[in-house]
Amino acid sequence: MAIYFFEEETQARLKQRRLVKRWIQDISLQKGFRIQSLNFIFCTDPYLLDINISYLKHDTYTDIITFDQSEIKGNIEADIFISTDRVKENAYQQNSNYHTELLRVMIHGVLHLCGYKDSSPEEKNQMRREETRALQLFESLSVPRGTPKR
Repeated sequence: MAIYFFEEETQARLKQRRLVKRWIQDISLQKGFRIQSLNFIFCTDPYLLDINISYLKHDTYTDIITFDQSEIKGNIEADIFISTDRVKENAYQQNSNYHTELLRVMIHGVLHLCGYKDSSPEEKNQMRREETRALQLFESLSVPRGTPKR
């Protein structure tokens, strides 16, 4: 498993990186996928806007762009670009915290790589349910052993 984190023009402040890697791997395996190489590139709004314009011809801000480079079915090889500016704004608008929103956006990209879509209202609802399940799994993984769960 090769999951890497990079920062371009920003600091992601991603906590518990080893645990995050294990969590992403667990979710991928549950969905029937093995991670070969997965790069998360945390960046600013302008950085991701340039990518959005150059590669997707969309002149809009976005929180995430996923480039799937997988060649073998069931394997994940990809680059996921995430705007920390958008993550901060989303967290504020949704009355959430930055770390939870960052994890949600990260797993959103992974779920896309596992075949989940979010074009229709039904697909968006399914994606949100999967994100919520994944975040609940992360919470259960991050509870220290011997600590009672609430």
